[in-house]
Amino acid sequence: MQTGAITGYIDVAQLTLYLFWGFFAALVIYLHRENKREGYPLLTNRADQGVVEGFPPVPSPKVFHLHDGSVRYAPRDEAVEVVNGTPSEAFPGAPLDPTGNPMLANMGPGAWADRPDVPDVAFDDGLPKIVPLRAAGDFFLAWEDPDPRGMAVVGADKVIAGTVTDCWVDRSEVLIRYLEVTLDPAFGGANVLLPINYTDISKRRGEVRVGYILGAQFADVPKLRNPEVVTFLEEEKITAYYAAGMLYATPDRLKPLL
Repeated sequence: MQTGAITGYIDVAQLTLYLFWGFFAALVIYLHRENKREGYPLLTNRADQGVVEGFPPVPSPKVFHLHDGSVRYAPRDEAVEVVNGTPSEAFPGAPLDPTGNPMLANMGPGAWADRPDVPDVAFDDGLPKIVPLRAAGDFFLAWEDPDPRGMAVVGADKVIAGTVTDCWVDRSEVLIRYLEVTLDPAFGGANVLLPINYTDISKRRGEVRVGYILGAQFADVPKLRNPEVVTFLEEEKITAYYAAGMLYATPDRLKPLL
């Protein structure tokens, strides 16, 4: 045997296969560990297992530097979430029944994330990118599309909740995100936002139909702190409120279809 000829007594192909298996196993463990940067460790109400971390353990915090100069850590210490519901049964993992107004209980289809209470900003000028047309400068509605301003807003029960008074546009994506609705005095007369993807705009009927919530339920739509700006957190709560109506707007929606 010549000096350096290792193939005579080592199976190189098998050794390569073992190295691949080891690399692949390490990759799976690494990716699974990185996947635990958000949402871990899990908290449970079981007496024998208060914190669930699993294997592999939660990674050490990583610092993310954002474009606005702020930093975010993942994972990070977070306050224990308050659940506005009670278990429907005594066994662990039983479904929760919302307490209080189910539309605002932060549960089910109406759940929202605790995002920063600051507006999203455009990269080019650093100004809020979702604003009403009255503050959007050169933005306007295309003439070939229906203009919802002045149209009545009708809930799922055919009750008129108010009138569209403005459109909120995304200056970066150049599209409508929300309709601003001025409610009728019977429902408080406040201004609330209506996500455009929850609407059915009819130019022929001259109205905006919303099948997710009832007319009177527009009064409880989360309000804006600043009438000219919407924050990440406000967007979460507003969108979640309409989504909650898919299940909680009427008692019949909680029943099975069959």
